[in-house]
Amino acid sequence: MAAAEPRYQHRPYNYKTSQPSPSSTFQILAVVTLFPVDAVLLFLAGLTLAGTLIGLALTTPLFIVFSPILVPAALALAAAVAGFLTAGAFGLTALSSVTWLMNYLREMRRSLPEQLEHARWRVHDAAGHVGQKAREVGHKTQDVIRPSA
Repeated sequence: MAAAEPRYQHRPYNYKTSQPSPSSTFQILAVVTLFPVDAVLLFLAGLTLAGTLIGLALTTPLFIVFSPILVPAALALAAAVAGFLTAGAFGLTALSSVTWLMNYLREMRRSLPEQLEHARWRVHDAAGHVGQKAREVGHKTQDVIRPSA
């Protein structure tokens, strides 16, 4: 029995005769196109960082001097914002609850005559059934009393 040949044979890669595939050409073009955009964005990020550090260095002494005023003011402002947000949330909850209740009552008012008619029919049907049973019991008692008389 002969040894089976492997299905895929390893062929050495020839760099001189191979041409780049279209996907690698696209990738190279994308890198070359996006490189200047990335460089500009990186420069703007560095410029923003430098401006932030300079501004922080200039305002730090002011924050230290005015901290007895700024900290309570910031706390009061945060409490006021929290209060307004809480009031708004409670108001929206109340409004949605009232809207739901109004829709529920409107739906109940619309279906109430149908429910009353259905209840009236059931009471009438039950009364008829009770009357029928009463007649049957009456006939049975008459049958029991008659033969003995």
